[in-house]
Amino acid sequence: MLPVAEARARLLGALRPLPAETVTLTDALGRVLAEPLTARLTQPPFAASSMDGWAVRAADVAEVPAALRRIGEASAGHAFPGRVGPGEAVRIFTGAPLPGGADSVVMQEDAEEDGDRVLIRRSVAEGRFVRPAGHDFSAGDTLLPEGRRLTARDVALAAGANWPWLRVRRRPRVAVLATGDEIALPGEPLGPNQIVSSNALGLCAMVTALGGTALNLGVAGDRAESVAALASAAAGCDLLVTTGGASKGDYDFVGDVLGGGGLTLLFDGVAMRPGKAVKFGHAALEGAGRVPLLGLPGNPVSTGICALLFLKPALLALQGLTPGEDTVTARLGAPLRANGPNQDHLQATLAREAGGELVATPFARQDTALMSLLAKADCLILRPPHAPPAEPGDRVEILPLSGGAVSL
Repeated sequence: MLPVAEARARLLGALRPLPAETVTLTDALGRVLAEPLTARLTQPPFAASSMDGWAVRAADVAEVPAALRRIGEASAGHAFPGRVGPGEAVRIFTGAPLPGGADSVVMQEDAEEDGDRVLIRRSVAEGRFVRPAGHDFSAGDTLLPEGRRLTARDVALAAGANWPWLRVRRRPRVAVLATGDEIALPGEPLGPNQIVSSNALGLCAMVTALGGTALNLGVAGDRAESVAALASAAAGCDLLVTTGGASKGDYDFVGDVLGGGGLTLLFDGVAMRPGKAVKFGHAALEGAGRVPLLGLPGNPVSTGICALLFLKPALLALQGLTPGEDTVTARLGAPLRANGPNQDHLQATLAREAGGELVATPFARQDTALMSLLAKADCLILRPPHAPPAEPGDRVEILPLSGGAVSL
């Protein structure tokens, strides 16, 4: 079986970024830019006051107190039409254009108004409390690079740069198919030998969280015709993800049925625990052509961990992003036995010591059917094949269980 890193490399090598599309700015949050974002204007477009106060010539207030003559007012959206000459001042408010002739602003707290006279009590240097034109950015400046996943701050920046729409990568369309006679949908009556389907809904949620659009195909029974019929609805999707039926048992039909004589597998089994039955290739669907297929195991924890290691990078690659190494190191909070021949992924809690060190403590139980523990886990402890025993305080590599499409 392939090492995890090699399997991941084969998966990413088979995927290409999806085409670009144009969306309105209100729909841009979490999307990935397909081209750099450049400024369509200069911001601010004019020299503007950063304070409420008085627009003056710095030379006129070099010695204080200084008595000046009020000649008008400027507010945001309303410029003073004249010029400030020697001995003159204009009442000005934050964001208002700086009048011609003025070169600085005195804060209103440092002045006293009496009719058309203004007494300035504190001198200012030239340019004080003035934001020059282009202080933020100038027309043509590159503000955001291609491949940036847009945050709320980015959306605000794009709006300020006068973009009502953006070119972004199309959302990956991912079909999710659960298999197994033992599976029933949440809320349905359960037969005497059935359990509730959780994997498909969890996978759909992950697809959404990572910027894709999920299509839940439902639950296929342990019959070849059932798997084939539901899988055909994946036509037009960018990826088909199955859960269950990925092993070699008598009722595991995913490989045989979705191949249709044309299944091309880039890997079938990975040297990892849990989840070694994961597979990836291209399925030949009846009436739907060839679709990339990621086959995941059926045990809930195995499904979740395999999705983190393979589905997540697949979704990033389809959006034009380069999946990075998300792992960090932490101190071990409990002893671990020597590892076997497969890369292990242990669910663990994560805490920070008083000195700032991260401490990862694995759960005592690591059963692949325990969904409640996976929900409580903060990270996975990654143990390479044949790792020796480890003691509390030893350094270990961890994969934090966080990160999605929506960031502030």
